[in-house]
Amino acid sequence: MTSRDYNLSALLTLESFNGDWNKYIESVYTAFVNDFVNSKPLFRGTRLRLKRHPFVDGKEYTFYHFTHKGNIENERTPDFRRCERIKWAKPTIENCDKWKIKIWPQKRHGKDRLCIWLELENEPDYIVILDMRKDYILPWTAFVLEYEHEKKKKQKEYEVYLKTRTAQSS
Repeated sequence: MTSRDYNLSALLTLESFNGDWNKYIESVYTAFVNDFVNSKPLFRGTRLRLKRHPFVDGKEYTFYHFTHKGNIENERTPDFRRCERIKWAKPTIENCDKWKIKIWPQKRHGKDRLCIWLELENEPDYIVILDMRKDYILPWTAFVLEYEHEKKKKQKEYEVYLKTRTAQSS
């Protein structure tokens, strides 16, 4: 299926702002605020919260993780593909069961996470990661699978989950 089949918003591109980074990132942030601050999204009936602190450039930490990449926190750089798809995160989270897309738990840095993988034809796949806390859920990050080795790694994680689940139910 394609992003159109899922009725996802068109990409929000820097080009549509004539290359003006400040106007662009403010528009991306406005979309994030509309979807995650003002509208209070749900995952399987549970309202999502946000990791607000530390603020980065005056914006919530979750926004920073949804729009920037890198392993060293204070050295993350803007990721245009993440920014372009900022309006995809909320519908992917809220419709994952209806859309019958791949969902599996994983441990990352001692934390319980949930991966939601939106596989797309003729366009890069999109993944949203939720941080599953005891009494609430945090949207943690979202990104595009740009390379084949990334897809293979995620597919392997998913298959391990399926085998474990099948073994536990036997």
